[in-house]
Amino acid sequence: MPPTKKRTPVKTTSKDRKRSLRDEVQSALTWLKRHSTKATRDGMARYGIPSDNAFGVTMANLKVLAKQLGQDHELAAALWETGWYEARMLTSFVDEPALVTPAQMDRWCRDFDNWGICDTVCFKLFDQAPHAWSRVPKWAKQRGEFQKRAGFALLASLAGHDKSATDAQFIDGLRLIEEGAADDRDLVRKGVSWALRRIGTRNKKLRDASLAVARRLAASDDPSARWVGKDAVRDLTRAR
Repeated sequence: MPPTKKRTPVKTTSKDRKRSLRDEVQSALTWLKRHSTKATRDGMARYGIPSDNAFGVTMANLKVLAKQLGQDHELAAALWETGWYEARMLTSFVDEPALVTPAQMDRWCRDFDNWGICDTVCFKLFDQAPHAWSRVPKWAKQRGEFQKRAGFALLASLAGHDKSATDAQFIDGLRLIEEGAADDRDLVRKGVSWALRRIGTRNKKLRDASLAVARRLAASDDPSARWVGKDAVRDLTRAR
């Protein structure tokens, strides 16, 4: 019996990887286009999401594709660069949180142009990244509407998902909330309200602290701050 020949492993070059990524991205875009519907695309406008760079694919179908793709940090970056709404939504499921850097988070945050992308990326990806907490105070003071919302959407997401976070971290978050509540842009103040209400569900100490902030805001002369405060007081007192 002739001796078995050893196979020489095939080395993957950076050029091969780039070609593979292009193929994977193109395949994903083709899949998205095939599973798009005009009704879904038209419906996006009702929720304030621009459809110029969208196919019109349901979240249920996005999750199906995400499962097929698996987790791949480089693929997520390539999908993001396409600019397509659904491709960017996919990155929330495809990227590997442990590999997400502060620079990437800031870069993607600058690209946020609608609340759907902002909230989903913060809620499904960024809040699991090792540098999540460092972005909260930075983004909460940004001028851009979706960039500032991202700070509070990330804080709300951490309040719901970060089981190891300390009460002190959320007390600091409440200070940011009190500072940001006077922003009269609807999507910003709704993000502020979301964070305030979510922190108040962590435990009794934080609920009491959140209620104290909410009541101060509810008594404010500023209409936006007052709206945030009343919204949170209603929810937090109901939860008792």
